[in-house]
Amino acid sequence: MTIALDDYAGKYEHVAVERRDGVMQLTLHTGGDSLRWGPGPHDELWQVFRDVGEDRENRVVILTGTGEEFTGPICSEEERPLDHRPTPQGWDHFYWAGKQLQMNLLNIEVPMIAAVNGPAYRHMELALLCDIVLASETAVFVDSGHFEHGNLVPGDGVNVACMLAMGVNRARYFHYTGQELSAAEAKEYGLVNEVLPREAVLNRAWELALRMARKPALQLRYSRVILTQHMKKQMQDLVGYGMALEGLCITDPSSPFG
Repeated sequence: MTIALDDYAGKYEHVAVERRDGVMQLTLHTGGDSLRWGPGPHDELWQVFRDVGEDRENRVVILTGTGEEFTGPICSEEERPLDHRPTPQGWDHFYWAGKQLQMNLLNIEVPMIAAVNGPAYRHMELALLCDIVLASETAVFVDSGHFEHGNLVPGDGVNVACMLAMGVNRARYFHYTGQELSAAEAKEYGLVNEVLPREAVLNRAWELALRMARKPALQLRYSRVILTQHMKKQMQDLVGYGMALEGLCITDPSSPFG
């Protein structure tokens, strides 16, 4: 299916879309500034990735952010007050949407480049599931929504992406301690391919994307398919289970906050 660029205009509240020479740029934002994670982006992004994956005009996709951060904010008790703890029925919606988020991103069957413009405080796996990860020198990678900062089970897919990218032992330490990785440390750990000055990250992404976009369409598509197959299997096996365990934790009255 081909989707005209005009059909994307105004469709999403948290993603700006542009396309040139077969390269689609998805820019995460909230009100024109850095993305603030919450129910809105959670409900919207899985649909964005589904639409982009169905659009045969796309030859390469760039995923980037707006302002100082790639995604934020760091999770806090103020964000998840006790009196807003979801019921099991309420969590069911997040459980369903959460299973679609990473799988729809991985179902985009053209190469993806993450241009991480700043700290990735929330859902850093959105960058890690891209084929090439470019990071600003100001970037930080942390799982702030779960064990250490968010008092939740790290089960919504960030755990899978981290274990695949950095290895099992490093990933477990990362989640349990709330470790914050600088861009340079993330490169050392295998999460990032290149670290660049902030103003150079997006230009470098476009340079790579336009070069790749000259390849035949089927070569682009099937390269992405084969190079993500192992990740898709892991996500398929673990995210639904992980989201169910998150739900048990978030609805537990003895939890400090949900």
